[in-house]
Amino acid sequence: MKIKINWGTAIVIAFALFMSFILFFVFRVQSDSKYDNELVTEEYYKKEALVQNEINSEQNANALPQKLVFGNTADGIMISFPKNLDFNKIKGIVSLYRPSNKKLDFVNPIALSDSDLLIPKKNLVGGLWDITVEWTYDGKTYLNKEELYFQQ
Repeated sequence: MKIKINWGTAIVIAFALFMSFILFFVFRVQSDSKYDNELVTEEYYKKEALVQNEINSEQNANALPQKLVFGNTADGIMISFPKNLDFNKIKGIVSLYRPSNKKLDFVNPIALSDSDLLIPKKNLVGGLWDITVEWTYDGKTYLNKEELYFQQ
């Protein structure tokens, strides 16, 4: 007995086999734990809810007549706060992120004896750093972000 398959039937069979092949791999990737397809940030949705506060803080920082100044010195990274502000009222944190190595990331509290904050070079390695300064002054929040290449 000879089975004849015309072109239309062959095309339908080929499409069905191709779709089965694709669906097999989609289900396999979704169910296999070695293919991690989770969110990048653990608490992504909580963090997303805070985005408007972050935008407002950045706008506050940009509205200042004198901006924060970031720079390399022989002793480390210097962050200079506006001279017209009372440095005793400035509170917050400085977060340093190393894009190439998460293990080098660290956070420093802001403790000022004048309007300049020094991040000592003993805490730093040469290369690119993403610096985020979250600070408050007289109950108003400010956020400054800077990308800086530190040279030792």
